[in-house]
Amino acid sequence: MTTSRAPSKIIPHAFPGISPDEVAGLINNSKLVKYPAGTILCHENAIEDTFYLILEGEVEVTKVINNSETRLLKKLAAGDFFGEMALIHNAPRAATVKALTPLIGLEIHKQAFDQVLKNSSSVSLAMVREISRRLRENDELAIDDLRMRASELAEAYQKLAEQEVARRDFLTNVSHQLRTPLTAASGYLQMLQKGAIPPEKAADAMELVTRNVQQIAGLVNDILFVQEMDLILEQFEPVNLVELARQVANHQAGKIEARKINLRVKPDMFLPPVMGDRQNLERAFTALLDNAIKFSPEGGKVEVRLRRKGEQVGVEICDQGIGIQPEILPHIFERFYHMDKSGDQLYEGLGLGLAITKQVIEQHKGHLDVVSTPGKGSTFIMWLNMHADNGGPHLESGTTV
Repeated sequence: MTTSRAPSKIIPHAFPGISPDEVAGLINNSKLVKYPAGTILCHENAIEDTFYLILEGEVEVTKVINNSETRLLKKLAAGDFFGEMALIHNAPRAATVKALTPLIGLEIHKQAFDQVLKNSSSVSLAMVREISRRLRENDELAIDDLRMRASELAEAYQKLAEQEVARRDFLTNVSHQLRTPLTAASGYLQMLQKGAIPPEKAADAMELVTRNVQQIAGLVNDILFVQEMDLILEQFEPVNLVELARQVANHQAGKIEARKINLRVKPDMFLPPVMGDRQNLERAFTALLDNAIKFSPEGGKVEVRLRRKGEQVGVEICDQGIGIQPEILPHIFERFYHMDKSGDQLYEGLGLGLAITKQVIEQHKGHLDVVSTPGKGSTFIMWLNMHADNGGPHLESGTTV
């Protein structure tokens, strides 16, 4: 063994004041070992009974924090020792120690280690000093962890408070959204039953009742869908998005006409179908188009553009409406988040549409982008994966609905 790593030279460095006889006793009770780089000598939370003194090489000491983060506590080199805490306290290892380089050291097992401490006051004193220092480090680490946990707890509490406010607002909004059409439908039915509506106007009254009942059913279906959509197993099949866009636009014809919206569906040529669940994609499409119409000014312009990019098809729904404020943008896909007012304009809704859209797109392994400028409008883009057979139908572009 070379002088640089001789135990007789290293031990006094680790335990200042130790006598030559105590050095000899420590050497006699230990075993010289060699380990390759990458060897784990101590395993966190394991019950082990070996003390190590490094003669040559370097190790790292790490600890798992919050059950996920591995934190580097320190690095040790020649003259340092480790593993004594578990022997003294007969407790699991508090950290993991791994060789960063080829390692040469002394190993002392518990029985021999206890004998060394009993016979050597210098080693015992050095051990007390080292244990005190490491306990201070552990205290500092524990304080850091407590601060981190306090911060996480405060953040979680804030989120819970925000969710509680959202929940209360949602329940209030649901009550209003359901009560209005329910009251209207009930009123007309009572009038029909009592003969208070002339026969020539009965058809119009029944149409109003039907419309309000459909509105109630739609609201209830959205609520149930949000609660159950994680359990829904989609039936994927090739879906022609251009046909779907026209179908959704036709279903929105009443709202489009009422607000005098200029709606255009503009697909690229030769657009291939995508793989998806048609019914759920229709829900997502409808939610985005409904928002574009709702937040557009009367007589505004809404465009639905469909285009291919790589192995995906993008559906862009662009409006020239009120736009979205930057501070609101991160929250718009949260369940029950609802913007009910902008200036003097009031908007109906439960705050479910965008949450449903995001969930549907993610279930299709796609993604949803949004770009918005306050006062100028918003563009939502659904990106969906193409059908494996991408020889899609030849589709006209620039179609007006």
